[in-house]
Amino acid sequence: MVKLVFPDGNSVEYPAGTTGAQVAASVSRSLARKALAFSSDGALYDLSAPVRSGEFRLITPDDEAGMEILRHSASHLLAAAVTNLYPGTRFGVGPAVSDGFYYDMDIPGFPGASALPDIAAEMKRLVGLNLPFLRREESMDEAIHFFRSRREQFKVELLEDIREKGEDVSLYTLGDFTDLCRGPHVPSTKYLGHTALLSVAGAYWRGNENNPMLTRVYGTAFDSASALKAHLDMLEEARKRDHRKLGPELGLFTMGGLGGPGLAYWLPKGGMLRDQLERFWKDAHIRAGYRLVVTPHIAPAALWKTSGHYDYYRENMYFTEVEKGEYAIKPMNCPGHIIIFKSRKHSYRDLPLRLAELGTVYRCERSGVLHGLMRVRGFTVDDGHIFCTPGQMVGEVQEVIRFALYFLKLFGFGYDIELSLSDPDNMDHYAGAPEEWARAEKAMAQALEEMGENYRVVKGEAAFYGPKVDIKMRDALGRTWQGPTVQFDFNIPERFDLTYVGEDGREQRVYMVHRALFGSEERFIGNLIEHFAGNFPGWLAPVQVVILPITSSQHEYAGKVERAVAEAGLRCEADLRSGTIGYRIREAETGKVPFMFILGENEEREGKVALRRHGKGDQGAVSLDEALDIVSRECARPPFMEWR
Repeated sequence: MVKLVFPDGNSVEYPAGTTGAQVAASVSRSLARKALAFSSDGALYDLSAPVRSGEFRLITPDDEAGMEILRHSASHLLAAAVTNLYPGTRFGVGPAVSDGFYYDMDIPGFPGASALPDIAAEMKRLVGLNLPFLRREESMDEAIHFFRSRREQFKVELLEDIREKGEDVSLYTLGDFTDLCRGPHVPSTKYLGHTALLSVAGAYWRGNENNPMLTRVYGTAFDSASALKAHLDMLEEARKRDHRKLGPELGLFTMGGLGGPGLAYWLPKGGMLRDQLERFWKDAHIRAGYRLVVTPHIAPAALWKTSGHYDYYRENMYFTEVEKGEYAIKPMNCPGHIIIFKSRKHSYRDLPLRLAELGTVYRCERSGVLHGLMRVRGFTVDDGHIFCTPGQMVGEVQEVIRFALYFLKLFGFGYDIELSLSDPDNMDHYAGAPEEWARAEKAMAQALEEMGENYRVVKGEAAFYGPKVDIKMRDALGRTWQGPTVQFDFNIPERFDLTYVGEDGREQRVYMVHRALFGSEERFIGNLIEHFAGNFPGWLAPVQVVILPITSSQHEYAGKVERAVAEAGLRCEADLRSGTIGYRIREAETGKVPFMFILGENEEREGKVALRRHGKGDQGAVSLDEALDIVSRECARPPFMEWR
């Protein structure tokens, strides 16, 4: 007999050899219909596997692990369909990813995205056949022989890489397709009826540009038709909001072409948007006790050797020569802030010292990972570094987190917090002594707990130089993006011998915290474009008012109105083109300008404007002063809220 302990604490004995599916059926018919796999003492197994004594839990689509199993199984379904339609296909890897899956394949004669409907139809046919996922164990040599006989060179390469472990491996067969896979999988294809293929892209095998280019087919899978439809609707809305499309359409930025990949060129409207964001950022930081600094774009290679970037980050850096000396174009701002800190001695009375900079950096990113404003080669980090005593660290971390959340809430982003810690089994991979890590990790956890913030602990995800708090921001579509980070650093204070004079008159090691609230201006503005669908809050809108004279007879009045709008401190444009007023209104709507002042004969005679709001239409004729008051109130920069 085996003894299973269920999540509610109850324990039940079953005969040895009982499968997970049989246990599910004994518990509840409805649960048996939903179950995809089971967990035994934290390890996941197929429902067809025999259960073993210990803690037992059925895995359903309600679990994060359940959706990952469902989507990974869908990637096998995709591969099985491609096997049938394109004999001779060689397969790379097909993992589950956030909200979906993909498979990298070398498909002979593949026509591209036009083939997706046929592949989807074949997947649907295989779902109807209710094919089982069949698992078998093989020795390493047997598995290599199997895939080599099928000329599956990518699978053989993967096996050769793990051969030294000397372990048996598992293979899963679905129809005519067999894959190297740890599993588990759903019991059969009938669980995969709510699957959709999304797109096709190229991907180098194992991400190395020296390897063959494979075809990557993306898809998504859910456990219900309604969930799949909701996701596809969200993707359609996301396409409409895509900053790579909206940004150029709204005249914010341009990229590519002669300007080079991964480099953004800010157009006048984008420059104005960026300027408003920067002004607000600077004013808020001054109020928060930061000292604004500016550091050069290049520095001697010796600086980067001392910081460690030269050894550990060199492949992502650009270098140049100055008078036979090697210089680096900065990939990060922290060494520059170190130079500023070291420019004079500091007493404990000077601390905490908070330095902040909108510092532009450059990183040698591979072309395959570039993505609009989200991943670029040149970008401006809203950087900050805090130098403090050990006793100030918890309070400073809390201050930064509150400050970061203030900015996210200001723009209506949701958020989730992760505390990234070291891997206690591999402490030799990290700078700093284990006892220092223990103190820092305890302090960061204490900071979050005292604030009452919910957070998730992620072990092994800390930077090599210290633990960190990652704040993931959620946009209007519920998507999560990399947001603010707060990082503790053991590395740089040691490398640069950063100290302060303590109350006892002796030099002591300073504590250092890195933080970025936007991450980078480019990425944050990309997020803002998609979050607001280009309909920025009035205070951020590059153009707040567009003035539209109906005919050329009102051009003189339009000039008077334009001057009044500018004198009121509002950003405006006058559209004096000869097109119809309807056409020009549509242009202003497409440009997402918050307000329009339409000027006809009556408005000119009465000193009024016909007021229109973006997305809301005609608001009626009002006096120019009243219109300016309305726009000024609704486009006013938000007040600085108290975040402490």
